[in-house]
Amino acid sequence: MQRPLDSKSQVRIILEAEAVLGILAFCEAGEIELVSSDAIRYEIERCPNITRREYTFEVLSIAKVDVRLNESVEKRARKFSLVNIRPLDALHLAMAEHAQVDYFCTCDDDFLKKAKALKNLKVKAVSPIELVGEIESWTQ
Repeated sequence: MQRPLDSKSQVRIILEAEAVLGILAFCEAGEIELVSSDAIRYEIERCPNITRREYTFEVLSIAKVDVRLNESVEKRARKFSLVNIRPLDALHLAMAEHAQVDYFCTCDDDFLKKAKALKNLKVKAVSPIELVGEIESWTQ
C-alpha cells in the first residue's frame, strides 16, 4: 500500500506504485475489495514515518473486511514460519487465508517467492503488477 510513497528512483518502483494506485482505484470503484487485518495495523503502527502511517490508515479506511487475530490464524501462521517465512509475514498470509481472499499482494520479492512456493497456500500470492493483470483479465 505504501509503494506510491517510495522514491521513484527505479523503473520497477514507478511501475509498482502505479499498479498499487490502480488497485486502489478498483477498490474505490467497488470492483474489488480491500481487506484489513490486525497484522496490517500492527505493521503500520510500527512505521516511524507519520506521513506513511497516516496515508496507509487512510487507504485502509476503504477496506470492506477486517480480519482479527485468533487461535486458528496463529496456528496457521506458525506453520508458515516453519518454512522460513518471517513471523509477521506468516501472520499476513494466515489472515488472508482466514478471510478467504483470492489474492495476496506484496512488493517484497523474497516473501513473494516463498509464498508462491507454498504448495498448500489457499490464496494466490502476486505482485501489484501481476494483480493488475489478473483484475483486468476478469473485469473486461
